[in-house]
Amino acid sequence: MQAFQSSGGTGGGTPGGAGSAPLLRARDLVKGYGGTPVLDGVSLDVAPGQRLGLVGENGVGKSTLLRLLAGVEEADGGAIERPSDVGFGRQELPYPPHMTLGEVVEQALDGMRAIERRLAEQAEALRLRPEDPVVLRDYGETLELAEAHDVWDADRRAEMALAGLGIAGVAADRPLSAMSGGERTRLGLAALLIRRPRALLLDEPTNHLDDDAVAFLEDRLRALPGVVVLASHDRVFLDEVCTGILDLDPAQDGPTYYGGAYRHYLREKAAHRARWEQRHQAEQGELRRLRESVRSTARQINHARPIRDGNKMAYGMRGDAVQQQISRRIRNVRRRLDELERDQVRKPPAPLRFAGDLTGGASADGNVLMARGIEVPGRLVLDALDVPADGRLLVTGANGAGKSTLLAVLARRLEPAAGTVQWRHGSTVAFLEQDVTFRRPELTPRQLYAALTAERPEAPRLTDLGLVAPRDLDRPVGVLSVGQRRRLALALLVGNSPHVLLLDEPTNHLSLALAEELEEALGTAPGAVIVASHDRWLRRGWTGARLRLADGRVVPGEPAAAPEGER
Repeated sequence: MQAFQSSGGTGGGTPGGAGSAPLLRARDLVKGYGGTPVLDGVSLDVAPGQRLGLVGENGVGKSTLLRLLAGVEEADGGAIERPSDVGFGRQELPYPPHMTLGEVVEQALDGMRAIERRLAEQAEALRLRPEDPVVLRDYGETLELAEAHDVWDADRRAEMALAGLGIAGVAADRPLSAMSGGERTRLGLAALLIRRPRALLLDEPTNHLDDDAVAFLEDRLRALPGVVVLASHDRVFLDEVCTGILDLDPAQDGPTYYGGAYRHYLREKAAHRARWEQRHQAEQGELRRLRESVRSTARQINHARPIRDGNKMAYGMRGDAVQQQISRRIRNVRRRLDELERDQVRKPPAPLRFAGDLTGGASADGNVLMARGIEVPGRLVLDALDVPADGRLLVTGANGAGKSTLLAVLARRLEPAAGTVQWRHGSTVAFLEQDVTFRRPELTPRQLYAALTAERPEAPRLTDLGLVAPRDLDRPVGVLSVGQRRRLALALLVGNSPHVLLLDEPTNHLSLALAEELEEALGTAPGAVIVASHDRWLRRGWTGARLRLADGRVVPGEPAAAPEGER
């Protein structure tokens, strides 16, 4: 199976530029864990200057594919060709905890220093033996390598990487063990940008980065001359960086390549899915017609049929010819039926599609939630906040700005040191936290949802919400992945039809397709919705009110509620 299939409008089946030889190549990769296949026959070619984004549902093998390409794990089958200089950005750094920031940077610069030394030695050899073809060849190869790695700018690049990723203020002698997880992640990215490997593989590189750091990373990746392969849930990042998208979700012909940025992928995947569904429907219609043709034609061949009018001679002459013609026809039909049954395109798997109302709506106009004089020492100060019954409010700000604290206070999960939070009488408020836990991990999603909606016969069925896959309905929640548990938590909130829904980073751990559908539902929910999010794609498309926090306080100039004309 080739990973790169033409997807309509992409201009071809592989992402290679004209005349570009692949620098990273994989053929028929197979990988499974504990007898469960994760990748089955994935192939790809990536040429210099190309930046390939990996997308798909959680669990389809994005991280596994990156580990195989990096050589961190061995494939069960298939082959990989990679350059000798490969950089792999993982969640945990491949350095001992006692190493300092300065030592990590110097290690990243070691390769640049070695190239410079080699180039100086070969330049001296060339001065002494200018006509020696071997010396000339070696010097040319090293010069080309130095230019590709931009070795003369390495020290400045190191300073820019540390500053651009927001860790220039960390002391050079600070050990990794004394750094936060975010600082270690950013240091790992900085080391890779300093090295400029020919093949750079990144797994969720924007985690722990603020907007400025992400913009810096986007700019640096676009400038790399080698290949980049990355997996990310950051849709703006995919749109800004990638020259092509490899979708690992099940498709008509397996993993499918889409040329262009993320927004082009969205359009082309929708068209690709429509063509797949149309072909499946057409083939199923032809199968029904052929099967009926076989049955009806077979009824015409009835050798026990009596001869009418005693016309034995006429029956024998004409009947044999008719029977031969019918037999030939039925053989042709059966041959076509066998071919179609053997080669028919499989039915497109039903994707998770959010299909419910996020909220139960409001019973009256006016405000459904009000906060006054809120103070949480060291975390949040809020003078006033009014949320209309049908309001939309997006809460933004850097890590630690107070977004989660605000939602917890509004949900009455956190008691402020001062101030009050009022819910309108009879209103219900539901809160989706970032970290989802279940007190009864042995229960299944079906059991939890049934218990929640037992007294609400009008509640939508769990299977209709499109948040929990059929295969997960009867699995204990304790064995579900983080993303699966988070989708279940959202389903439980929606099933309760709250009047106000508080969502803390709602697109975390969701597939890109499901995030798109959830955002569409956010805009049409009949009740009030308050969202705290870093998701730049969600923020770009937000049309409601916004509240920006910095150091636990509202940033002036952005209203805490929508103007009257926008409600």
